[in-house]
Amino acid sequence: MRVLLSLVLGLSVSVAALAEDVIVSHAIAERGEPQYPANYPHWDYVNPDAPRQGYVTYGVRGTFDNFNRFAQRGTTPAGIREYLFDTLMTGNGDEVGVYYGLIAEQVEYDSDYSWITFHLNPNATFQDGEPIEASDVVFTFNLFMEDGVPQFKTYYEGVTAEALDNRRVRFNLDIPSKSLLVSLATLTVFPEHTFAELDFTEPFDEVPLGSGPYTISDYSMGQYVVYQRLDDYWAKDHPARVGQLNFDFERYDYYLDDTVLLEAFKKGEYDFRQENVAKDWATAYTGSNFDDGYIIKEEIPHELPQAMQSFVFNIENPQFQDRRVRMAINLLFDFEWTNKNLFYDAYTRTGSYFQNTDYMADSLPEGRELEILDDYRDQLPPEVFSEVYENFSTDSSGNIRPQLRQAVGLLREAGYETRDGLLIYSETGEPLEFEMLLYSPSFERIAIPFRENLARAGITMNIRTVDVTQYTNRMRERDYDMLVGTLGGGAYPDSDLMIQFHSSFLDSTYNSIGVQDPVIDALVEGIRDNQQNEPELLAYGRALDRVLLWNYYVIPHWHIGAYRVAYWNKFARPDTRPRYALGSSTWWLDTDAAATLPDRNAR
Repeated sequence: MRVLLSLVLGLSVSVAALAEDVIVSHAIAERGEPQYPANYPHWDYVNPDAPRQGYVTYGVRGTFDNFNRFAQRGTTPAGIREYLFDTLMTGNGDEVGVYYGLIAEQVEYDSDYSWITFHLNPNATFQDGEPIEASDVVFTFNLFMEDGVPQFKTYYEGVTAEALDNRRVRFNLDIPSKSLLVSLATLTVFPEHTFAELDFTEPFDEVPLGSGPYTISDYSMGQYVVYQRLDDYWAKDHPARVGQLNFDFERYDYYLDDTVLLEAFKKGEYDFRQENVAKDWATAYTGSNFDDGYIIKEEIPHELPQAMQSFVFNIENPQFQDRRVRMAINLLFDFEWTNKNLFYDAYTRTGSYFQNTDYMADSLPEGRELEILDDYRDQLPPEVFSEVYENFSTDSSGNIRPQLRQAVGLLREAGYETRDGLLIYSETGEPLEFEMLLYSPSFERIAIPFRENLARAGITMNIRTVDVTQYTNRMRERDYDMLVGTLGGGAYPDSDLMIQFHSSFLDSTYNSIGVQDPVIDALVEGIRDNQQNEPELLAYGRALDRVLLWNYYVIPHWHIGAYRVAYWNKFARPDTRPRYALGSSTWWLDTDAAATLPDRNAR
């Protein structure tokens, strides 16, 4: 759910007091105490004795055209940020929003959250052996502020960086904020001695110098990229890296078609696949390589918090600014029929932006939540106070006449009338027509029955499937009516909700709805400001969930309580899986198993 968000988001907490108002720690967390002590040897879910060897190949749909993950145009290959660049601190799969030392071995901050100092590890170096110094951190921060994506500059407005000496860098905040202060722990660090000569706003056509565990040893632009693990990586034996980085080479091969991508896996062109299409999982994972045990098909159960994957309305567009129109279109998506006929009843409908957490608005508002909402009663849909939100549902038969009648009634209230079978807005004479923008053809089979239901009501939905590069560019330019997006999520509501829903981030591609609502602004600000106050956070989180749901900004999708993975039988893995992740980064090559596999193109 968040590659760019890690630049502008992170989380915090203290462990030991150095003085009355200054806190020093090996770790920092938004809420609670870190699980791992200062002298932890490794994460609990890794095998510290896992061999580091071998080659793994992954398949990716799409293409790439540059090596600058942070350019304002272009598409980069999978894994480039994680493999090439380290951050000041790093998280783990057992905790949400807790960060431990990496480039920075220690943090020091004031208890009023007005400043933070990172003490850099004296062993930390870039990939050319040059030490990572405080000046590099300051350079990187200023580079993002001057030439980075707009949401970074908005989020860190009023924050300044200064090098106290070679190993200490301090950030000062105009407005004290623990969330803002802690988010700096996830800052990527670039080498000033090479990046100063580059145009950071533009794509890179050469591999940049990094600070991370891998570099790119081979590639063909848009077709494949090979990451090679560096034997002299400064943190290869760091506790946060023990039991990981287990392959000498990690390769990503690119495919332009989902069907070809799946067939390539079955033939042995790449090694590991996580499946998101229920039909494929139910019907396509068959053949002699499965029968002979060469490919393992496995469902790994989990109880993870779920974000709101959905069809997202761009409410900046005139046809979606009326809540009644969005509500009517929601009525015409038949999830029950879709689940039965297309998904093999594999999914559960998502009904919250914080699904599977305590922050779901699954009862009427009361207590502190009601107090918060009462301040905005005249600005909110009345259902917020009188009903518990439930998605519209059908009997799965495909007969949606009751839903059609209700939808058409809402649209007439919104000013539409039927002419020659089409819904026309009375004031302008414009038909109710919009485009669903997709980047994966697998979604077309879901969108087509939805389009047919909409057509029965007189609504025209055009389906437009483009490649990943076009899709990314159109998102950045806000050139879409509706698309598939993921919002909310996490074990608890955190400060990244500012980027997704606050009006000050309208220019961010993460505010995909285009929300500009003072009530929602106030609710996400309340979440941001109450990360340390669980009763307040619970009240604000449920209030936000409730208000978002009743505004019908999205058409909720579905979720499943398991990872669906298939892999060629060449891997071994620890007995323990991280609490909040699949943990494939902890797997390693089982040479005995790999020796039994037939000859194939993947190594």
